[in-house]
Amino acid sequence: MDNEIKTAAEAYEADALPRRYEVHMDPETARAQDQPVPGAVSGQPMEQKSPAQWAYERIVLYLKKFEEQLDSDHEVAMGFTGADAGVLRIVGMGYFDPDIITFYGADPVGGRMQHIQHVSQLNVILRALPKAVEDAEPNRIGFRLVQDLENDADNSAATT
Repeated sequence: MDNEIKTAAEAYEADALPRRYEVHMDPETARAQDQPVPGAVSGQPMEQKSPAQWAYERIVLYLKKFEEQLDSDHEVAMGFTGADAGVLRIVGMGYFDPDIITFYGADPVGGRMQHIQHVSQLNVILRALPKAVEDAEPNRIGFRLVQDLENDADNSAATT
């Protein structure tokens, strides 16, 4: 028996199916819900995922969708609320079960940054920043993270 006390919202979220819904003023705006949920996200039952894994997978999908709308001169960054930390250019992301999400990156002048956050305090603002290196291709961390999720699902299926 689980003695953990949950709010109604937490219990509802724990039972949620992997689905998305958005409304935008401009009907031409690409919406996250228009993209299929990768099998790596929807293939594992929610009750087998930690809060950190579940939050990580959903943020990855939002990162990828945000990057799809960027031009080749911009990359994704993360803004902070309630602090003067500025923004973090996202170059990596991970989770530590059961409840920690971490973002790796750099500030706009190149200083290394790492943001560690408990899933209960999760608050992510995605921002577009000019590329760090003028001649290089823009980094697309969201695409890389989705590919990693899909490769992990393929490897799990191959070993079962």
